[in-house]
Amino acid sequence: MGTSSDDQYPQGRHRTFYTLWLGAFITGAGYSMTMPFISLFINELGNFSHFQLNIFSGLAFGATFVSQAIVSPLWGNLADRKGRKLMCMRAAGVMACTIFCIGLAQNVWMIIALRFLQGAFSGYINNATALMAGETPRSHSGWVMTAMTTAGVAGNLVGPLLGGVLSGAFGYRIPFFITGILMFLNFLGTTFLTTEHFTPIKKEKMKPLGQIFQELDNPATIITMFFTTMVVISSSMSITPIISLYVKSLMHNQGNVALVAGIVAATPGLGTLVSASKVGHTMDKIGPKVVLRTGLAVAFVLFIPMTFTHSPWSLAFWRFLLGLANAALTPAIQTVLTLDIPTEAFGRIFSLNQSFQAAGAVLGSIIGSVISGLFDYPMVFAVTGLTLLVNFIVVMFVMQKRRES
Repeated sequence: MGTSSDDQYPQGRHRTFYTLWLGAFITGAGYSMTMPFISLFINELGNFSHFQLNIFSGLAFGATFVSQAIVSPLWGNLADRKGRKLMCMRAAGVMACTIFCIGLAQNVWMIIALRFLQGAFSGYINNATALMAGETPRSHSGWVMTAMTTAGVAGNLVGPLLGGVLSGAFGYRIPFFITGILMFLNFLGTTFLTTEHFTPIKKEKMKPLGQIFQELDNPATIITMFFTTMVVISSSMSITPIISLYVKSLMHNQGNVALVAGIVAATPGLGTLVSASKVGHTMDKIGPKVVLRTGLAVAFVLFIPMTFTHSPWSLAFWRFLLGLANAALTPAIQTVLTLDIPTEAFGRIFSLNQSFQAAGAVLGSIIGSVISGLFDYPMVFAVTGLTLLVNFIVVMFVMQKRRES
């Protein structure tokens, strides 16, 4: 089992950490290196109308999250019986095959089917995070959770730039081939360079998740963390699909819209990278719940000026500050989960959390598209800010109830 309850690092922990951090970085980079250009790739596979292209692109984008939300709990159950390393190997190996094969696709339905399959076997970053949670002393959990989150964020920043260069020079299939090869190397690294101190549990000896929830001091906290995960991811994904269109309207279609939109899209990730290490150390000193409450409050406040901005550069500035706040959100949630649940349930709890992440991604995309279609782009920021305010109030209420009990 993991050794997070004591204050000693397990043998080989640092090599495991660096390997998994690099693996999470490659996974984040591979995803963002291919996804921004998938609609352009689909457009090359047939003569589609504007409406058809949007529908097929949406299906290809959403297929992964739908299957991920459905299947994640099953993988979580297996992770708690067989270990998280095996789950990382499974995710990296299947992602290597599916992404490489997408590069070979001859029609749009092959892409959608492979993206659905990819989602059903995904989960590298979440399982790598759960593995490190079990290998890390609890006094350092905040920093490690932040570092693992930062790996995916850093990959998401680098991926679009690399994918844009490769697509422009060699065509839209090449990024899929390169990502497939990188994920295969990730599979090899995870297999041979990581160590997990885990004792397999027989299925009949594993506590049901319901029983574990009953034995928790305050299961409402864990459920609230799932809800918060969904809201945080939704708040990010509601903006993502419309950022380039919003920037285009702010610039009145003058100048290099693609470049400015890319900068505006990247600024939150840059802000998260800048503040992640500091936030992680702060979390270990004052606790993840204080950091989470502060992050939610600051994120809500930052959506107010974003709703009223009239310049892409001021939007970029506020989104950079939002990135500083975002560094406190997902790692704080994962740290609360790490500290409040028994090690034997890490796989199932983190996989359930991944299902809520996937649900948030789908929900956010729908909210952003519908609201911007019915009203205007600033209304998306207003509604997103309000959902974060509601989330903040719920978190405060639940934590107050816990203190009283």
